[in-house]
Amino acid sequence: MSQPPSQQPSQEPVPGNPYAQPGGYGQPGPVQPGGYGQPPGGVGYPPQPPYPGGYGPPSPAPYAQTPPPVPPTPPGNGGEGPFRRKPVVIVAAVVASLLAIGGGVYVATGDDDKPAKPAARASEPATPSTSPSADLGDGTGSGNGGASGGDGFNDGIKAGEARVWVRENETQLTSAGGKQFGPWRLGDLVARAMYKEVTGHAVADGAPKWSVPLETPVCGAAQAPTAHGKLVIATLENNTARAHCKYLQQIDLATGKVGWKIEVPQESSYDTTNEFRLAVTGDTVAVSHSAYASGFSAVDGKKLFGTWKTVGCSPYSVGGGTRLIGVGLCSGSGDVTKTQQLIEELDPATGKSKWNYKFAPGWTVGRIYSTDPLVVAARNSDTKAWNITTFAPDGKVRWQVEPKFKVTGACDGYGDGSGDLHACTFAATDAATLYLGTAGSEGAVLGEPETNEVVAVDLGNGKEKWRTKEPHGRAMRPLAVEGGKAVVYVQPGKGPDDSAAIATIAATGGAPQTLLQTPAAAAGAQRTFYLTPRMIWSGGRFFLLNGRVHSPTAQKKDRTLLSFGK
Repeated sequence: MSQPPSQQPSQEPVPGNPYAQPGGYGQPGPVQPGGYGQPPGGVGYPPQPPYPGGYGPPSPAPYAQTPPPVPPTPPGNGGEGPFRRKPVVIVAAVVASLLAIGGGVYVATGDDDKPAKPAARASEPATPSTSPSADLGDGTGSGNGGASGGDGFNDGIKAGEARVWVRENETQLTSAGGKQFGPWRLGDLVARAMYKEVTGHAVADGAPKWSVPLETPVCGAAQAPTAHGKLVIATLENNTARAHCKYLQQIDLATGKVGWKIEVPQESSYDTTNEFRLAVTGDTVAVSHSAYASGFSAVDGKKLFGTWKTVGCSPYSVGGGTRLIGVGLCSGSGDVTKTQQLIEELDPATGKSKWNYKFAPGWTVGRIYSTDPLVVAARNSDTKAWNITTFAPDGKVRWQVEPKFKVTGACDGYGDGSGDLHACTFAATDAATLYLGTAGSEGAVLGEPETNEVVAVDLGNGKEKWRTKEPHGRAMRPLAVEGGKAVVYVQPGKGPDDSAAIATIAATGGAPQTLLQTPAAAAGAQRTFYLTPRMIWSGGRFFLLNGRVHSPTAQKKDRTLLSFGK
């Protein structure tokens, strides 16, 4: 077990905002080789290697946005921060300033080079309506969201097997496709967001229950709704190619009714970005934007606080849950080309830092496995090492280890350049144990692990408790911990009838025990959910969302959402 890096002294902030992102919607994204998403580099930043053992092709911005370089930033005030996305090299000028380097069924995008006209002026945004203008279908045929259970997924279903339903994309998108957000479950409904629409589906069969059309594309969403079932999403300012993320919109998941809509105020002329990072804690929604952040009431949209700055570090991203967690980027001591990252707990009512901890130079905070207890992953891009750190409620490091096993790039802190702290889909925790799926061996489906192990880590001391494999060698993803057992998603295997399942693993280890088995006929559909998948286990049901989908054609429709359960 390694010792925690020592706390670093406070550093002076680098003025300006080198990470402002003025790009927009509809531009083609860069072509990137490699596995689960290659992190974007900055000007003067060396190319980054692809993630080892990832998940499909790199994930571009929500709608293939490629921001142009940001113009030099003049010296700013204490509230302006030095970053956005991955750290980039900051060049000191000769003179006393520092120069810095950078689905909707209702409206189709049209030609990629000719984005649709705005549905409303940014200064007078129209309120979305829950009145659908398209056939929502009944869950068994065509309509908004496509077929559900009608394409043979349950053919030959055996007694005791879980029935599967699948939705398909009917939305016309740009050639780059569209990013999906969600899924979010509330009672008998599960919701997802894509392009210019938020849709609620019946949990039992996937039939659309309501659909909220939006004027402009979604550019961010909270990782979870509030305890009162209110979802907050972000939308672009307009439908032009260079639109910035600008608005927050509240939606009641129970009814599909639209609530408040507000504009997130710019905190400087360089406070622009293509995508907001949102996090919900209690009734506060925190928003990370460029090198800035702010907090709003999820109840009425009122602004609670603006950008904070802790020991010379500016906001980079936020994570939510039981506690509101911020990650900041800090300027180097005497060398503006070197930065550090900081993690802190924030008061959700005021945005004030309760405590903070600086990682040693070279370490990047990539993922939050849990907020209570707080367990995070970080990676050193120079040494290729990664570590796990757990924190006590007062912010003191309980332990920090560099594991001997490997996990995917989505979970080892390397991240995908998006700043999404909740993107790991191979981790689950309770108060005593962290369960992680290893990277395993790379499979035939775009780098997705074909087989792996689940490792249990003692949260009391950071030591490995045990490892286990799936009896047939399939890869497993820990989803949750229920009744002291880890609940894992067992991915479909190589065989044509080797379909997915949900299994449990005892706290003491041992072979996983099947809880839900899907019909063999569903295996093919399950294998198509590989583009940065998002998944949840809730109330005895499993939900699997494709992270990115493309426009339907006469030959093919991408699957958007799959579910099975008790």
